[in-house]
Amino acid sequence: MSETTPLLALPLLAAAQAQKHVTHNEALVLLDAAAQLAVLDRTRTAPPSASVSGDRHIVAAGASGAWAGHSGEIALYDSGWRFLIPRAGWRVYVSSEARSLLHDGTAWRDALALTPSGATATLRMVEEELNLAGAFVASTILIPSRAICLAVASRTVTAVTGATSYEVGIAGETSKFGGLLSVAAGASNIGVIGPQAFYADTPLRVTATGGSFTGGRVRLVLSFLSFTL
Repeated sequence: MSETTPLLALPLLAAAQAQKHVTHNEALVLLDAAAQLAVLDRTRTAPPSASVSGDRHIVAAGASGAWAGHSGEIALYDSGWRFLIPRAGWRVYVSSEARSLLHDGTAWRDALALTPSGATATLRMVEEELNLAGAFVASTILIPSRAICLAVASRTVTAVTGATSYEVGIAGETSKFGGLLSVAAGASNIGVIGPQAFYADTPLRVTATGGSFTGGRVRLVLSFLSFTL
């Protein structure tokens, strides 16, 4: 009989084993780490300088120190580091990115769906807050080339001054995702469009109407589908 379970490698009790609670508690710790899996981040190649019991990370490629040889695994801190080896179908929530990943048996993938050869379809959301000044403000958010845009939501975080309203769109279609939007703090809009493919990287922009911006702050959230081969 194996000494561990076949999937999570939880230690099993042996007949007539002394100090059964030690093995039992170790299995509970590993199960506690694997259930409802969420990690702090996935970019570290070495352990953080300070950790608390229960902290989890996806070990980045090129790991060193106590994490050497464990790239792609889940590092769990429990008075020291122990590791869970992910299997195909595992899902994890990465807190630092507010993003869920799927393990395909080889690597963690950011995808809604994928093929055995690695093609993916992914739903992404990107947000940015813009300080407003002048006739318009270009966002650093780009609708990527070969993506399908679904919506751009906007919220007036700080009351807008100078303009009487504003538009959210792109160059040449300045109100594509909303026009005559309120300058009052807290006002919001969800600019849903019919799914549209873009064939060049296209920045969003916020355009003033009724005068130029002299102040205010607006948050944009872009939702789109992206694909890889």
